Amino acid sequence: MSVTTPTAHSARTDGIAAVFATRWMSESAAVVAAHGDIDAANSTEFADYAARHAAHADRMVVDLSAVDFFGAAGFSALTTVAAQCAADSCDWRLVPSRAVARLLRVCDTDHRLPTSDTVSAALSTMSSASPLLQLVAKSR
Repeated sequence: MSVTTPTAHSARTDGIAAVFATRWMSESAAVVAAHGDIDAANSTEFADYAARHAAHADRMVVDLSAVDFFGAAGFSALTTVAAQCAADSCDWRLVPSRAVARLLRVCDTDHRLPTSDTVSAALSTMSSASPLLQLVAKSR
């Protein structure tokens, strides 16, 4: 397995900073991370950054565990990433920080965005093959 060099991008608007970085775990698995604040000033830039990587990956982890502030526009960015991943057939998972998890409790009540507690857990979940059949308990 060859691992490529991480790439980084910085977004700064009106004194609010976020840094985006990508680490390729293999040729088809990427970890896209954000550090800092994600709000209306940079959420579109974050969504575009993550979506570009989804186009080149079979699996992607969006690591927001180091995000200190996550505004409502960030949720919109995540739905954009989810749509792009679906269009590109890219399996993805989100690792939220406390700030992100707080907003997800309000905005993602149906739990449509796939989350994991850690990057390692997300990668191991995605690397295991999905079962073709799933047993479901019969309701009484």
